[in-house]
Amino acid sequence: MDNFTPFSAIVGGVLIGLSICILLFFNHKLAGISSVIGGLFKFNFDDKLWRIFFLFGMILGALIWFEFNESSIVTFDSNPWIILAGGLLTGFGTQLGSGCTSGHGVYGIAKFSIRSIVATFIFLFFGMLTVFIQRNLF
Repeated sequence: MDNFTPFSAIVGGVLIGLSICILLFFNHKLAGISSVIGGLFKFNFDDKLWRIFFLFGMILGALIWFEFNESSIVTFDSNPWIILAGGLLTGFGTQLGSGCTSGHGVYGIAKFSIRSIVATFIFLFFGMLTVFIQRNLF
């Protein structure tokens, strides 16, 4: 429980919800990350600029956070190739499942989509199962 920070989690959640509302209101677009990134690889050139700005804003926000919070340290204790393979498999899975945790879990649940609620429970179940297997069997 040393890393449990409810205040920053609440502020982060509010900012994520606010950003989704702003993007939906002004651009009529959904802020599911797999859809944002997946759309960059489609042939619709008119739809790419907002996606690039969205991703740039996410990266810039993280860089600003780390600049002003020296106590934040990110470490990876796994092989970089395994992390890359996991990221690619996650991207493939989100395209196969028509969305990711940010699309289904934040936007879909907010609009009471049964499909998104079921998808989010599946994400959570397999995430917990993966952590259990990783910590107890390996």
